[in-house]
Amino acid sequence: MIIGNITRDPEVRTTPNGHNVSSFGVATNRYWTDASGQKQSQVEYHNAVLWGKLADIAGQYLHKGDKVYIDGRLQTRDWTAQDGGKRTRTEIVAENLIMLGSRGGAAAANSASPAEPSSPINSGSDNNSDEVIEEEVRVEDIPF
Repeated sequence: MIIGNITRDPEVRTTPNGHNVSSFGVATNRYWTDASGQKQSQVEYHNAVLWGKLADIAGQYLHKGDKVYIDGRLQTRDWTAQDGGKRTRTEIVAENLIMLGSRGGAAAANSASPAEPSSPINSGSDNNSDEVIEEEVRVEDIPF
């Protein structure tokens, strides 16, 4: 689950099997106070992939700079590039999407039965930080 800002307009494509897929970047921010009391921040960039109806919604309603909530699973893909080099990319394959701060209010979408083909996944989280996070999400701020 992440909340962040879209870094590039969603690109919608259709697979040879006729499935729509959309991809875009999402930037998340982390804030904390270090051991010396200094405020720190860090930006992390993620690749998001949406299939089926979620892909259509993303292509129609999302734009660079929009704030979104995405939940899904992590998936790592490997391929050989045209230059012969091996490439790897870890992506968030979205199952749910909520548009935050949109002009018409928040809107939610989910993928009850994703049209994505089966593929191996690599998921997990190892956030063992002792740092204190300064900004926290309050229950009142969650739009669902």
